[in-house]
Amino acid sequence: MSFIKFLTSKTFLKQIALAVVALIVLVFFVLKWLDITTNNGEFVVVPELKGKSLETVKIELDDADLVMEIQDSANYNPNYPKYAVIEQDPLAGSQVKENRKIYLTLNPSGYRKVGIPNIVNRTFRQAKPTLEAVGFKVGEKTYIDNIGKDVVLGIRHKGKKMKAGDVLPMTSTIDLVLGNGNRPSSN
Repeated sequence: MSFIKFLTSKTFLKQIALAVVALIVLVFFVLKWLDITTNNGEFVVVPELKGKSLETVKIELDDADLVMEIQDSANYNPNYPKYAVIEQDPLAGSQVKENRKIYLTLNPSGYRKVGIPNIVNRTFRQAKPTLEAVGFKVGEKTYIDNIGKDVVLGIRHKGKKMKAGDVLPMTSTIDLVLGNGNRPSSN
């Protein structure tokens, strides 16, 4: 039998028809199985979690069949309590599948700590923007006799002497000891 006669024979055409029917039935059952196992068309609405404590968030996510994933804490935000959620992904109101991870960013317990830059023997005009760029606030200015007018001679925080490299929480107030331009009196 030649190859062309075989391709046009009833046996070959029956086998092709059976294969096509089997493939259609197989695809149909696979699609139905996927609909059932993936809960096609079924969604859970993500609750609003911003500003809530970790315990409350855990309860809400368990009730909604969602999974909590905590990301690294962000910069401290004084508008939220410590360890409260300040960001979430996906956002509240989004529709997601069950057991979807909800990524949370928490408010740390306080401002991160920053090293004091070296501002001793610099003018106040140089020191103030340097401190503010790092995140500190400039507090009281105390003047002592020194020929360098407005030159930083010392750094204090809450009355305690500090030096360059000491670590304080961001937004701390740093008081400066400056020269007043007068020669120190010699007794």
